[in-house]
Amino acid sequence: MKFSDIPGHESAKQRLRQMADTRRLPHALLIEGPEGIGKLSLARAFAQYIHCEHPTADGEPCGECQPCILHQSMNHIDTTFVYPVVKTDGMNTAPTSADFHNEWLEYLDGRLYMDLQQWTSTFAKKNAQPLTYVTESARLIHSLAFTSHVSRYKIVIWWLPERMNLDAANKLLKLIEEPYEDTLFIMVSDNPRDILPTIYSRVQRLRLRRLDDETVARYLQAHFDLSHTDAMAYAHLAEGNVTRAIDALNQSKESAENFDLFVRLMRLAYQRNVHQLRTWGDELAALGRDREVRFYEYAIRLIRENFIYNFQLPQINYMTAPEQQFSTRFARFIHEGNVEKLIATFDRARADIEGHANGKIVNLDVAIKVIMLLIQK
Repeated sequence: MKFSDIPGHESAKQRLRQMADTRRLPHALLIEGPEGIGKLSLARAFAQYIHCEHPTADGEPCGECQPCILHQSMNHIDTTFVYPVVKTDGMNTAPTSADFHNEWLEYLDGRLYMDLQQWTSTFAKKNAQPLTYVTESARLIHSLAFTSHVSRYKIVIWWLPERMNLDAANKLLKLIEEPYEDTLFIMVSDNPRDILPTIYSRVQRLRLRRLDDETVARYLQAHFDLSHTDAMAYAHLAEGNVTRAIDALNQSKESAENFDLFVRLMRLAYQRNVHQLRTWGDELAALGRDREVRFYEYAIRLIRENFIYNFQLPQINYMTAPEQQFSTRFARFIHEGNVEKLIATFDRARADIEGHANGKIVNLDVAIKVIMLLIQK
């Protein structure tokens, strides 16, 4: 993994390079920030740069020396990964990361952006919460007591230290306070406030910000068949989280269905076709509660985007091409007199559906309110 493989975070990359170049390496570094921005990839690039025997003039691991080759194949003997795991049926003791080594390598293969939910889905035991157990701390204390094998430093890359249970954190505390001279911890956290305060206070912290929409959009365009307009729309919705943007792309079929439902609702409401609106409401209810909730969340977004569209400021509008095409004629019906009431109507419907109200009744009620609100001046 090279720094150049990771979009964004240029100032953070430069700070990490300076640490390694000057050998002013903290014994415990915490890279913290929002999900889906490439923090673990940055930790991997940093570890490879530290171990690299011939870093390049532009501040990259060479990719050709033996340590780099071992890093790229995830086989560097002086690099240990720690990550939350699940105690599956049949285990007599709490597991460690080593028990899921093969699954971890498969999950990391070609992946720049991490997602706890996706990692959790790889376990056979569903609905379990991955944790780091006290057995992990015991394993680290034992393995780190030995000197490094091929490099100056042993490096522990720890994903989500906030998932440590209390026993694991307490057992690890002494190792953080009094580390071995040849050992470095690089921790990566989505929620640093959940880390045991006694550990959090003993690490040097590198705070990363969310990725800007343009950076996320460029990544989406490079890896998916998207126009810049569509990529920017997905990036804006994801709020800097690349995994969330990719999830939204994977749900493109649902997004298309939501768009069709929205367009039909608005056209039938404009025509005051109550009979067809009843059919529309029944069809939406037949999709199930979760889909109804997501439709109303989608409708709220599209109402807001259509209101903004009226200001003729494309730089603050984030819609896909079909949404934009529809909005050229529809946006004029969304104005100061009804935008807040429409959003409140959809939000109330979402809450009612979540509260197990009858979907058919809620959806018809929404449709009738939309009829009245569209004609409101």
